[in-house]
Amino acid sequence: MKTNAWKEKFMQGVFLVAACTSVLAVALICFFLLVNGIPAMKEIGFIQFITGDIWKPNNELFGIFPMIVGSLYVTAGAIIFGVPIGILTSIFMAMYCPKVLYKPLKAATELLAGIPSVIYGFFGLVVLVPLMRQLGWQLKAAGVVRTSGNGNSILTASLLLGMMILPTIIGVTESAIRAVPKHYYEGALALGATHERSIFTVVLPAAKSGVVAGIVLGIGRAIGETMAVIMVAGNQPWIPKSIMQGVRTMTANIVIEMGYATDLHRGALIATGVVLFVFILIINLSVTLLKRRSEHE
Repeated sequence: MKTNAWKEKFMQGVFLVAACTSVLAVALICFFLLVNGIPAMKEIGFIQFITGDIWKPNNELFGIFPMIVGSLYVTAGAIIFGVPIGILTSIFMAMYCPKVLYKPLKAATELLAGIPSVIYGFFGLVVLVPLMRQLGWQLKAAGVVRTSGNGNSILTASLLLGMMILPTIIGVTESAIRAVPKHYYEGALALGATHERSIFTVVLPAAKSGVVAGIVLGIGRAIGETMAVIMVAGNQPWIPKSIMQGVRTMTANIVIEMGYATDLHRGALIATGVVLFVFILIINLSVTLLKRRSEHE
């Protein structure tokens, strides 16, 4: 008995150390960003830094508004493409998929999660960029857009990121759907609902918290992606006027210029990381508030 009690206390200590390490890592990241980013914001001017639309480090002009807009556009596009496909795929896998097809389909979605982002970038560069270039020419000829672009655009980056967030959304949403008690679905059928109606009006709402969690993880993956976006987005630090034009995201801006940045330029890039970090915190806080509101209702 004494040995078992000692083992339990030892494991409790191990778990406590692991938890404290995780909290400490987050705290150190926050401390590093704030200590190195806030002074640069003060020197540049917070309003000028956030709302300025010119990024020219050589002239000490550090306005990241185009990068903020670029990140929002690309992330919104990824959500539009990836979320519906991911949710519908997870519903198919949980409620419709034959057993013979389930294993290879599950393996394929898991393989998507394991592909390095640079491989996604190569795929986008070789396949998606030429397709979007041709689409831009056709849209310009039809008078839909003014500029056709060269294929490196918001639309290309959105499509690629939509593909990249699919495994995250599919995995979490499928698990949430399978966690819903079977009698929810059976009760809906007993009341006369069809198979599809039972799924979309009973099972899916019951799995809402898991579905939202999957979407949030997908948004976090999209807004934080760097390498693939650099390869297909065009990396042009100005506000785009069309989805066929290039754009630069906050993550791409940091990676492209951090290697040679010094002094205020380096501080401005770290301050960009602070803004990105705040964006992630706002997203997570909003989801938490929505969950609490739905639980009270």
